[in-house]
Amino acid sequence: MFLRATIRKKNGKEHRYWSIVENKRVDGGKVRQRHVLYLGEINASQERAWRKSIEVLDEQADRPRTLALFPEDGCDGVMPDSSIVRLRLSQLRLCRPRQWGACWLALRLWEELQLGEFWGKRLPRSRKGTRWEHVLLVLVAYRLLSPGSEWRLYRLWYERSALGDLLGSDSGIADIHKLYECHDRLLEHKQAVFDHLVARWRNLFNVTFDVLLYDLTSTYFESDPPFGENDKRRFGYSRDRRSDCVQVIIALVVTPEGLPLAYEVMAGNTQDRATLRDFLARIEQQYGKARRIWVMDRGIPTEEVLQEMRASDPPVQYLVGTPKGRLNKFEKQLLDKPWHEARPGVQVKLLPQDGELYVLAESADRVSKERAIRRRKLRWLWARLKEIKGMQLTREELLMKLGAARSQASAAWRLVVVDVAEKEASFTCKLNRDKLRKARRREGRYLLRSNLTEQDPAKLWSYYLQLVAVEEAFKNLKGDLALRPIHHQKEGRIEAHIFIAFLAYCLHATLRCRLHALAPGLTPRSVFDKFAAVQMIDVHIPITDGRELVHERYTEPERDLKLLLEKLKLALPQQPPPKITGSTPVPAPAA
Repeated sequence: MFLRATIRKKNGKEHRYWSIVENKRVDGGKVRQRHVLYLGEINASQERAWRKSIEVLDEQADRPRTLALFPEDGCDGVMPDSSIVRLRLSQLRLCRPRQWGACWLALRLWEELQLGEFWGKRLPRSRKGTRWEHVLLVLVAYRLLSPGSEWRLYRLWYERSALGDLLGSDSGIADIHKLYECHDRLLEHKQAVFDHLVARWRNLFNVTFDVLLYDLTSTYFESDPPFGENDKRRFGYSRDRRSDCVQVIIALVVTPEGLPLAYEVMAGNTQDRATLRDFLARIEQQYGKARRIWVMDRGIPTEEVLQEMRASDPPVQYLVGTPKGRLNKFEKQLLDKPWHEARPGVQVKLLPQDGELYVLAESADRVSKERAIRRRKLRWLWARLKEIKGMQLTREELLMKLGAARSQASAAWRLVVVDVAEKEASFTCKLNRDKLRKARRREGRYLLRSNLTEQDPAKLWSYYLQLVAVEEAFKNLKGDLALRPIHHQKEGRIEAHIFIAFLAYCLHATLRCRLHALAPGLTPRSVFDKFAAVQMIDVHIPITDGRELVHERYTEPERDLKLLLEKLKLALPQQPPPKITGSTPVPAPAA
């Protein structure tokens, strides 16, 4: 194995991306290269560490090993003894393959966050001996590794995983009634979980909580209303584009590293601007008053809440995006201000105003991206209008087709003037060049608003870019962890389902922080996929006296996984000891 670099040019700069590659000999004596692991853009010290790890592993792989096999007739001439068993190696069977590696990694992350100890104190065993903290671990690991319904977990997934072997539990732990009953025991401990996780992340990663990212999303249900008066499932603005379904709103606070601190589930018709005041009070009550910077997208804070944040003691500091329409108010004042380079490709203008600082930022990358999107949409709309012009339509059909084109390219439609004849099925169209010039001038520009008047504008811009961390959290919750669709019908279990997804995301985020120092190209999902290749198999070897020797063995990890284990400073446990099943043989009579 060796490191291979790929050089790409982006924005006039060279970027070097690294991968681990190994040579494989194929038929005909040819050698082909196999991609083993993508590392991303790593620095020089990380490159040296990877090269050293590869050298060490290759040296160990070349060491010879001697194996010895003893057939059942290999003990001829030996006096009968109860300590000697004769194995029928010709009848060896491999049974019940199940996924072990990813389950073991999920369990290690669970232990690293000390969640087993936390839940063991709060979820005592039932009178029948059910260990509810193990049931919860099964639910969280399932949501993390192979998300789906609880029915699928009960009927299919648990038996195909090695969680029972790792926890020392039988299949009863995944009984469908226990899975549902576990949901009913969780929500009362939600606040305690937040406090526990903050303490663990502070110890593990030395995280500070000076900057908090706040955003909201929605998740929908395919349920039939109506519901009770206090039920949170309501129709509202759907970020999933499922306005036909009821939904709930999830508000989430994360750190710039992507570690979630707290969340709240609200009614599906809750407006964004009505959520911030309560969350500010909750975070202050939970973590005390401190110098924190809240970073939010536009549309979340109201003028009243921002005034309260400035007037509090000590002042609550914020950085918030503002609608582009607000540029109209300050455009003339900003025109006279000089541009300052915040960093390569980003320039800013500063406008102090009424105890706040407005930052107009222009990113060259965003200009190119937004301009390309606008041109593509405008070209499509212009071609579609030409197509409609050539059709033989009634006036009603014409209006419907124009309305459909407008809905598909609403941003581009604002740059076009369409005049429909009053009584005929015809129309004229032309570009609104004034609006087009205005749109071009505002592409790639953001107006930020903050009471951090003494901060460097480059730092303010970097804070705002960190909002992608909370957007990535929502993306992982909805995509990788399959938060939706939600199959529960009871409101309490719906919130418990979201809570379980939150715990799974905490394991996901913990692994991502571990990987961040290793190589940016590695994602938690790619690592789980690597570990999932390690299977556990039951090796059954019959004994001549009618019993069976059973070995539960996990498969040998590939070399790329050995590299990951070394980098993550993880060591696989020893193989489980063999056991003999069946009735105890009767000792042979003495001679």
